[in-house]
Amino acid sequence: MTRLHVPVSLRWSDLDAYAHVNNVEMFRLLEDARITAFWTHPDAGEDAWPTAVLETGPAATSHTLVARQEIEYLRPLGFTRTPVRVELWIGHLGGASLEVCYEVHDGAARFERTGPTSGGAPYAKAVTTIVVVDAATGAPRRITETERAAWEPFVEEPLTFRRRR
Repeated sequence: MTRLHVPVSLRWSDLDAYAHVNNVEMFRLLEDARITAFWTHPDAGEDAWPTAVLETGPAATSHTLVARQEIEYLRPLGFTRTPVRVELWIGHLGGASLEVCYEVHDGAARFERTGPTSGGAPYAKAVTTIVVVDAATGAPRRITETERAAWEPFVEEPLTFRRRR
């Protein structure tokens, strides 16, 4: 199983009164990782992510909408200058939507962009359902062959959460 390993830097403003990353800010970290992993970056050149195939900016012909998000906090994440490692994979690749799965792990000075899970205990795990829509009509549009080819290598079992009582 191959995952994307996206470094995301923390900000002082991410912390709450208990000196750990605020629950709302954790969603921002996941959003930062998702944008890095899936949106094209014109200046990236050879440094582009293999999954970054969605157009960005006001002239983009497609938009991505968040249809659903769920997160489970497993342990507090305190401030660190070392970027955290957000591991991403796709739990489901549908016709016009994808389910992005995440685990937030300790970072390192340097790590590979893709590879197996780091295996460490995550701070949080989450799932975001993204719908790709046509920018002109706002209607869902089919995932293209280029997008599907870029994302299929990162499809693995969907994330499971602890049983609710």
